[in-house]
Amino acid sequence: MGCIVVNVSIKKSDCEAIVNIAGYKFVPLDDLPSRRNELRQLCKSHQLKGTILLSPEGINLFLAGKLASTEQFLDDLRSDPSFSDFRVKTSPGDRQPFTRLLIRLKKEIIAFGVEGINPAKCTSPKLVPNELKRWLDDGRQVTLLDVRNNYEVGLGTFKNAITVDIDNFREFPDAVSRLPESMKHVPVVMFCTGGIRCEKAGPFMEQAGFENIFQLDGGILQYFEDCGAAHYQGDCFVFDQRVAVSPDLQESDLEVCFACQHILHPEDMRSEKYVVGKHCRFCFESPESVMSELIDSRQVAIEIACQPLPGSIPYSNQRPLNVPQRFDGKRLIEFLSEFHPHIPVEVWEVKIASGMIMLDERSLSTGHIVRGGQRLVHLIPGTIEPEVSSDIQVLFEDEWIVVVNKPAPLPMHPSGRFNRNTLTWILGSVYESPLRAAHRLDANTTGLVLFSKTLRISRILQPQFERQLVTKRYFAKVHGLPAQHEFTIDTPISDQPVSAGGRTTQDNGRACVTEFKVVTQLGDGTTLLHAAPRTGRTNQIRVHLWSIGLPIVGDPTYLMDKGLSETQTLPVNAPRMCLHAEYLQFRHPATGLPFEITSPTPPWMVGTNSR
Repeated sequence: MGCIVVNVSIKKSDCEAIVNIAGYKFVPLDDLPSRRNELRQLCKSHQLKGTILLSPEGINLFLAGKLASTEQFLDDLRSDPSFSDFRVKTSPGDRQPFTRLLIRLKKEIIAFGVEGINPAKCTSPKLVPNELKRWLDDGRQVTLLDVRNNYEVGLGTFKNAITVDIDNFREFPDAVSRLPESMKHVPVVMFCTGGIRCEKAGPFMEQAGFENIFQLDGGILQYFEDCGAAHYQGDCFVFDQRVAVSPDLQESDLEVCFACQHILHPEDMRSEKYVVGKHCRFCFESPESVMSELIDSRQVAIEIACQPLPGSIPYSNQRPLNVPQRFDGKRLIEFLSEFHPHIPVEVWEVKIASGMIMLDERSLSTGHIVRGGQRLVHLIPGTIEPEVSSDIQVLFEDEWIVVVNKPAPLPMHPSGRFNRNTLTWILGSVYESPLRAAHRLDANTTGLVLFSKTLRISRILQPQFERQLVTKRYFAKVHGLPAQHEFTIDTPISDQPVSAGGRTTQDNGRACVTEFKVVTQLGDGTTLLHAAPRTGRTNQIRVHLWSIGLPIVGDPTYLMDKGLSETQTLPVNAPRMCLHAEYLQFRHPATGLPFEITSPTPPWMVGTNSR
């Protein structure tokens, strides 16, 4: 079901020329984050730029590069059985029309918004262009239906064709309801530029009761190639730098907005809202609306990445085992049993015998002598991670930073039982480049987490946290009532973990300061506090409150009466720990201006009148 190929004269000897390729295929796809990574590497290796849309229903791409590179890319792509018959439309160019490579995960490769339409399984009958021409030449009773957007129809369409008066293909289902009832009982031939929209429009119309639906095979462009201008008036809009082509496939003298694909006449290009490669007067949007659209796309990608949770599918987990210098010269079994005394030596012996302890991709024996600084690998086959909350909300994103509202339970980084079911792993499958966390939250803590998009921005942002120039504020619900309305705790906290990886107060520990203020006393014996940490130590707020007999409600580790538990991360169905990072204030790393953001109210705070 790939695209029909349009013959364009491109000489093999002209291997330095830029070639544009466009194609689509409806085919069930899974593991989209991995596919995106593979396609990104493939495009980069062939120096291609453009856009690729991936969804569970298939692929849609628009790329440009040198002729030899595009051909090799297609050969590599077709080596995947899912794309073995993938075909494209090609057109020559004298320049690279794209400034970057963008690969997006979407719910649909052609936005339609109707459930149950699956072109990979069912489409309407296709009518080849020459057959349609014969029908029209013979005066056969047939209704021509143009399913394209209004700005495309404005450049040209078939004589006497019915148009659906839409500005976006998502409006098509509503437009069908406005068509005359009589059309349901006569032959209808629908058409679009290259055929992709008809793949969905046809089955939808059949479901709506249209009895005799055909789609023009290859769309208008294939009709031009096979039949020329017969029965067609005007030009055809195309989705590349040619803007439009005449029935003899010659390029028009119009321009098109790179962002919205709107046709631009000379007066449009003189508008102050026209910026080449960014926007025109038809699609100019405020920075707020641009960010809103971007965030919507991120939320869709997060939803796809978490269905199912990445750690819920069994996989072979490779965990590092770094050998401290004090174990240099010891046998492997001695190092493992002493470094992890909570695991019986018999368990390590079984793991070693099963080839699960490796160095440089080779299995080791119990008597292998380890060296300080070596990085061994502990292979854990069939790993299934505990379930976590995937309700990650992107609150802010620009070119430099990302702020998310982290749910709980959700560890930030791989550790312990968690590797793929972590915030950084999930976001790593959504963003093209790895995000760099500027600070951390505990797995059970909800709220604001700030990320840098690049290493350069991280080097500007991170020192603000290290120099205590960032204002952080948390909500904490605690058991009991503080003796004072406002108070400060500056008790040092130990560097070394104790039970379940927790920390305790210690006279010779690391200095840390947290300021607290009572927000409201609740009727169940608990109190809602504002907590403002001036330093950033592990579990700092939790340890400080626990140390004065005011443990946080729902904390699995720091318990009432100064008890400690072995539990660190709560089960996903357990009551939430009532600690929430609700406010951040810092200087934006790009502009240097003060930047502040507040998170949504967590469910456990609803009704507390805290704002």
